Amino acid sequence: MELFSGLSQAGLPALFLACFLAATVFPFSSEALLAAMALGPWSTMALLATATAGNTLGGLGNYAIGRWLPQGRLMRWLRVDPRKGERWKDQVQRFGAWAALFCWLPVLGDPLALALGLFRVRFWPVLALMFIGKAARYAVVLAALRGWPGA
Repeated sequence: MELFSGLSQAGLPALFLACFLAATVFPFSSEALLAAMALGPWSTMALLATATAGNTLGGLGNYAIGRWLPQGRLMRWLRVDPRKGERWKDQVQRFGAWAALFCWLPVLGDPLALALGLFRVRFWPVLALMFIGKAARYAVVLAALRGWPGA
């Protein structure tokens, strides 16, 4: 908890960086830092915007890796069983960009963003839906701690 206290002292740039890194392969709880910072002087909207922007950009980093690395090389590098790869491809083709709403999920979110890029789902819908999903998650955390805005 001392780590989160120290990071929260660093302000919104630290929150942005932590949320960005949490959306990559680094195991980090952006929600814990957001909760610590919710006890501070920052506005709810500033916390929500900063956390969402950082986490969305981190998720887009995963999307970009999937998009720009050759599919066969990435699958071999990640040691993905070809049958499992086909199942991911079928799911991504079935749900398309709508799957980006769930990129906030622990464990599944990072590979999902990678798969959206890998199977060439259009960028702008992925960006918009990923942003909405991540914003909703952080809004729930903030609402639990501070109550709904205007309440």
